[in-house]
Amino acid sequence: MTSSSAQPIGLFARYLTLWVALCIVAGIALGSRFPSLFHLLGAMEVAHINLPVALLIWAMILPMLLKIDYSALHKVWDHRRGIGVTLAINWLVKPFSMALLGYIFIRLLFAPYLDRTQIDSYIAGLILLAAAPCTAMVFVWSRLTGGDPQFTLSQVALNDVIMVFAFAPIVGLLLGVTAITVPWDTLFLSVLLYIVIPVLLAYTGRRMLLAQGRLDAVLHMMDPISMAALLLTVVLLFGFQGQQILAQPLVILLLAIPITIQVYFNSMLAYWLNRKLGVAHAVAGPSSLIGASNFFELAVAAAIALFGFESGAALATVVGVLVEVPVMLSVVAIVNRSKTWYESAMTGEVRSQHQK
Repeated sequence: MTSSSAQPIGLFARYLTLWVALCIVAGIALGSRFPSLFHLLGAMEVAHINLPVALLIWAMILPMLLKIDYSALHKVWDHRRGIGVTLAINWLVKPFSMALLGYIFIRLLFAPYLDRTQIDSYIAGLILLAAAPCTAMVFVWSRLTGGDPQFTLSQVALNDVIMVFAFAPIVGLLLGVTAITVPWDTLFLSVLLYIVIPVLLAYTGRRMLLAQGRLDAVLHMMDPISMAALLLTVVLLFGFQGQQILAQPLVILLLAIPITIQVYFNSMLAYWLNRKLGVAHAVAGPSSLIGASNFFELAVAAAIALFGFESGAALATVVGVLVEVPVMLSVVAIVNRSKTWYESAMTGEVRSQHQK
């Protein structure tokens, strides 16, 4: 996959940070000005998966899925070191690092500024957020970094399989709860909506477009659509919580701090480990992004099921939704801008090994 097809070009890509910032402001303003409209859009959900947002995510992930050569998926074994790094970060590091950050920031540093009766609930929400790796948006982040699409699809599918067995035990261990209510409907519907259906559509569409010689033209046409969908998603996510953000900005800011630190810590740790293991940048990029992002629909559903809609846990998972897009886009920028350093450092290590 060439860099020109991997990343959007032109005005959108050049000033993406500015557009996202403007969309955040617009979302908050529109959400507070037209609450009934956003309440109506927010209520369009099945199993805590918002359907308007799901449609926008489809517009964002289909271009990457169309680029996958499905006959070459067996070659993903060549990327086993990247897969190993991602799995280690997702399941052995991220939930536990978030629990530690929650303890340090929420229980110790920020406790005087928060409702003390909700401290445990806030920390629980952060843990729920970190215990499930993202299913859908990582396709977007991977595409923006020129990530290997076969690796990304295989890694996401593998994480979903592991999630079925590991989510409840990890959450139960960290929360000290013996019975965890796993929102299976959210988990399975998400896999269906974000993997099974779009992969089948992309597989069929790719074969048809290749036969017609139109694949590149269609992908080029979809680039601005995908970017517009990303920006509209930001507007919707912040619009849904516009009133909440304005009502308790300090609480939301304090909860966002450990979430943001967790994203940067886990993504950069995965990125560094991949470089030390000599993994190609096209795999290291999505590996670091998959290692840091969260399955916020599952986290929100689990928090509501365990603690209630008005709980601190539910609020913490919602803050995770708000943090996800802008912070992950900043990680995308870091991965892209450090590509020359990443590849030159790897080349230098290979040379030194040969000299030895």
